[in-house]
Amino acid sequence: LYDSVAGPMAGGGSGSALLRTRQGLGLALRPTRPLVLADRVANRRRRLGEATCITEMTVMMSCWKQNNFNEEACSEEIRAFYTCADKAEAERKAKAKASADGVTQTGFLTPKQATKLLHRYPNKTHVT
Repeated sequence: LYDSVAGPMAGGGSGSALLRTRQGLGLALRPTRPLVLADRVANRRRRLGEATCITEMTVMMSCWKQNNFNEEACSEEIRAFYTCADKAEAERKAKAKASADGVTQTGFLTPKQATKLLHRYPNKTHVT
């Protein structure tokens, strides 16, 4: 009933074989693995967020350049940068602590939490 599509890109890399029907009615997908959830989630790191305190750092560096890298002349800008950096570090630590406690504000589970849930409620591979 099906002929496989010729060519190196036939699979598409998505874990399914791309097939064309004999009648030429279009394309059909045939899975190469069973369509069930795995019992674990890959432990991938999440993408890092935006860099913080860029504006304060830029102002501080331009002040240094204008004043021949004299720190006394730029003490206010340096203080503003360090205040911003301390605040950002405190927020990062609070997020890390909340994530370690299992409370996430993003609405996503960590890979470790998802794997724990999948182990607690495994797939039924057969129905009795």
